[in-house]
Amino acid sequence: MAADETQTYANHVRFRPAFHYVAFPILAIVFLWSAWRVVTDFSVDRLMFLLLTTATLILLFLARIFALTVQDRVIRLEMRLRLAQLLPNDLRPRIAELTPKQLVALRFASDEELPDLCRTVLTDRVSDAKAIKKMIRKWEGDYLRA
Repeated sequence: MAADETQTYANHVRFRPAFHYVAFPILAIVFLWSAWRVVTDFSVDRLMFLLLTTATLILLFLARIFALTVQDRVIRLEMRLRLAQLLPNDLRPRIAELTPKQLVALRFASDEELPDLCRTVLTDRVSDAKAIKKMIRKWEGDYLRA
């Protein structure tokens, strides 16, 4: 997404070209090629290359997962602080009931609609992040994501 493009539910998914369109496809092709070579003409060298490619592919995914996990932890903390400021007194004790996935989805809601949306999510036990995001009327973009 271009930096000047307004973020919405329809375009909020983040793709990292270096990861999604370069590193992963290259490693996937090399992995498949090396696996094919091990199967069709086995040698210890080819097996070692396949193992190296497999380890590199695993590390690529782990690096991405680690970054997203840290991002979700920061979002969880940010949302708990934000909710403590914005929620009415009757809802504040219920902040701990919100799951990390609910908090991550709620982060896109504007300050004005967050209390009502939070009440709905808690009362109706809405746990699906996509459903929560679709309930948001005034979308506040998150442009600093991993």
